[in-house]
Amino acid sequence: MKKALSLLLFVSSAALADDAAVLKCRALPDAAGRLACYDAMPVGVTPAAAPAVAAAAPAPARAIPGFGFGSESVKKNVDALPKAMESTIIGEFDGWGPNARIKLANGQVWRVIDDSSAVLPRRSNTKVRIERNLFGTLFLNVEGSNSAAKVRRVE
Repeated sequence: MKKALSLLLFVSSAALADDAAVLKCRALPDAAGRLACYDAMPVGVTPAAAPAVAAAAPAPARAIPGFGFGSESVKKNVDALPKAMESTIIGEFDGWGPNARIKLANGQVWRVIDDSSAVLPRRSNTKVRIERNLFGTLFLNVEGSNSAAKVRRVE
């Protein structure tokens, strides 16, 4: 009973967040800035007594082009999302297998989520392109190869 009451009090105090502040945070395109905006909202006070949420969200942790590509956790309107992203695999690369983790030069880490595998000639700093198909599924294409792996961003 105590646990249920605590949960109810927590939920009801969270519901007091200012609607305008929530909508402002929701509109931020950068995930890190959006999270910082939500974290800055006071919880458990009435909207009238709450200090205003900072007008400008902090700069994203990384200002690398394409940094947020593939990190969407909820399916959105696929037409509104970027279609592709290009980077390189730092160091030696000779292919992949199921569940392989592939780290890109931009800091992103992708995992192969299908049963595909490819054995490629060993290369350094291999160029890759990650493309989104019509349904939003992401595929990693390696330059100079006609093989593609279904991938999901893990970092």
